[in-house]
Amino acid sequence: MARVFDRAVGPAREVMTLLALLTGLSLVLGAIGIYGVIAYVVSQRAGEIGVRLALGAQPGQVRRQFLREGLTLTAAGVAAGLVAATVLTRVMSSLLFGVSPLDPLTYALVTLVLVVVAMAAAYLPARRASRHDPVQALRG
Repeated sequence: MARVFDRAVGPAREVMTLLALLTGLSLVLGAIGIYGVIAYVVSQRAGEIGVRLALGAQPGQVRRQFLREGLTLTAAGVAAGLVAATVLTRVMSSLLFGVSPLDPLTYALVTLVLVVVAMAAAYLPARRASRHDPVQALRG
């Protein structure tokens, strides 16, 4: 009976294994892309950080502002992605075995990974820029 079952679901299992690998790869590429874009945008605003620090803003305030802006963009992107993923699960539900199409653990883990990457991407360049002398940041 096990052989009959393996023969019946074998091709679908292979497709899903390949799809899972490609999904993992797309998550890694998405995280790299999010980090790159947000870090680039924050680093381009080093002059603004220098002006804020020169005018008396505390470095922690500046970092929190950039973190808040990055998380706002991330929240919008994650919300759109969750809606799209929920709609597209209906297409793939026939290929899933032993997993719900709307698996909350999967959605939560992917969301967590993307939010953590976005937080790091917003915080690290802002921290780096806020550590420098405001005059040097303005010259750059």
